[in-house]
Amino acid sequence: MRPSGPALLATLVVLVSACASPPSVAQPGAAPTAGGFRVEEVAGGLQHGWDIGFLPGGDLLVTQRPGRLALVRGGRATEVRADFSDVFAQGEGGLMGLALAADFASSREFTTCQTHQENGQAVDIRLVTWRLAEDGASAAKARDLLTGLPVNPSGRHSGCRPTLAPDGALLVGTGDTANSKVSQDRHQLGGKVLRIDAKTGEALPDNPFFASSDANERRVWTYGHRNVQGVAIRPGTGQVITSEHGPAFDDEVNLIRPGGNYGWDPSKGGTDPNYDESVPMTDKKRFPDAIDPLWTTGSITEATSGDAFLTGEQWGENNGALAVAALKGQKLLLLHLDAAAKVTGVTLPKEFDDKFGRLRGVRSGPDGALYVTTSNGDNDKLLRVTPA
Repeated sequence: MRPSGPALLATLVVLVSACASPPSVAQPGAAPTAGGFRVEEVAGGLQHGWDIGFLPGGDLLVTQRPGRLALVRGGRATEVRADFSDVFAQGEGGLMGLALAADFASSREFTTCQTHQENGQAVDIRLVTWRLAEDGASAAKARDLLTGLPVNPSGRHSGCRPTLAPDGALLVGTGDTANSKVSQDRHQLGGKVLRIDAKTGEALPDNPFFASSDANERRVWTYGHRNVQGVAIRPGTGQVITSEHGPAFDDEVNLIRPGGNYGWDPSKGGTDPNYDESVPMTDKKRFPDAIDPLWTTGSITEATSGDAFLTGEQWGENNGALAVAALKGQKLLLLHLDAAAKVTGVTLPKEFDDKFGRLRGVRSGPDGALYVTTSNGDNDKLLRVTPA
C-alpha cells in the first residue's frame, strides 16, 4: 500500500526523469538530503502575516490579512497607521499581497492586494497603491491601481499575489473566487496571472491579448488557474514560476507561458452552473493545448502558497532551488529545477517539521536570506532562513 499523509510527507524526496509525467509529492522515496538551515524569528505578534516588502536600509513591511500593516525594525513589529477601514477581512480575503514600487526610494510607493467593502458588503478585490511616510510610521492611499477583480463574500479563493518583474511590469496572481466560469473567461480578472503597468494598472502593449477591445482581457497574461498565491521570477532567466492551490488534490507549480491556458474549468465548458471541484486541475480532454504543470502534489493537497528562489553561493546545493510555502502541509518545500525549469527533485527541510505551523508568505531578501511568514492566527511570526 502506498504511504500517505504525514508519515509519507516527513520521509520523501521526489526524483524526476525527463520523460516522466509532472512529478507529485505523493510518492515514496528516501529521506530529504538538503543541507541544514538556520531559522530565526525576526518578529512576532503578527496575525496571519501575508506578504513581505524590503525597504532600503533594512526595515521590512508585512501585510496582515485582518487589515493591518506592520513595520519591522530591529526585531520589533509596530503597526503602520493607515486607513484600512474598507478592507473586508472574511475567510481567505482581506489585506493580502504586497509589492514595493521599483522607484520606492524616491516615490515611497507600494501596492497591496485587498478585498474591498462598502457598507459592510464585499465589492471587489483590488490593487491599491500607498505612499509610506519617511519615518515609516504611517501610510496614505495614493490611488486605486486596479479595481474589479471578482470577489466571493465568503472570501474563498481570493488570490492575490503581486510581484514586480525585472522589466518593471507588475505580475498579479489571482483566484477564481470559487465561481465556476471565471477562470476560462478572459474578460474577468480572476483565476489569472495579470501583467499590468505598475504605475497605471493598464495592460502592457506586448501582452498576448492586447489587441482585444476589452480592457480586462488586455491585462490577462495567462488564464485557466484556480487560486494563484505564489509568483516568483527565476533570477537571470525571466522564467516566472507560480504556485497554486488545488482542491483536494494537485496543488500545482507552473511555468508561465504568455497566453497559455492552464486548464482549470469547474463549469465543464459552461455546462454546469455548480463549482465542480472533481474536474482535473489541468483538463487535457477539454483543453488539449492546456499547459501541464511542472509539479503537483498528486492525490493530496499541501495548500501551496508563496514561492521564491534561493539565490547565492551561500546556499550550496540549494542555490537556485524554488522554496514553496505550505499552509495545510505546514512545511517548506524546495523544488530543484534544471535550466528548462523541469523539476529534478523535491526536498523538505527538517527544520520546518512540526515547528511553525501554517506558512504563507515567502520572499527572497536583498541580504540573500529567505523570509517566511506564518499564518496560524495568533502570535504569527516573521522568520529569516539562512544556510546553517
